[in-house]
Amino acid sequence: MYYYYPVYIYPVYPYPNQIHRQYPDVNTGYLHQSAQETSTLMKEASIVLDEFADSEEFSKKVMESAQKSNMDEVERLIKSLGVTSDINVNFNPDGLRMEFISKVKDTECCRLMVALRWS
Repeated sequence: MYYYYPVYIYPVYPYPNQIHRQYPDVNTGYLHQSAQETSTLMKEASIVLDEFADSEEFSKKVMESAQKSNMDEVERLIKSLGVTSDINVNFNPDGLRMEFISKVKDTECCRLMVALRWS
């Protein structure tokens, strides 16, 4: 004996907003400027990282200032390497975190964070 179970098939209609969806034209100008600014941030971060890698004296000064919780001195030391962008520096007993920040037309466009461990 066979049982018949009815199967309902619902027709698929496209939603009205999917028929002729119009997208606005893209403007890559701001993205282009953000990429250029981020490239600058990467160069500045590279300068700082090279100094940490090459100079034990610089590393020692930064670590000693951080150990004394002297945030101004840590920022001054990092800025003394030629960093022109805004920078947020945070540290704890485990390491150092530097966030390089840039703006385009007075609007923050990009951030580059570098975290280093020192213990």
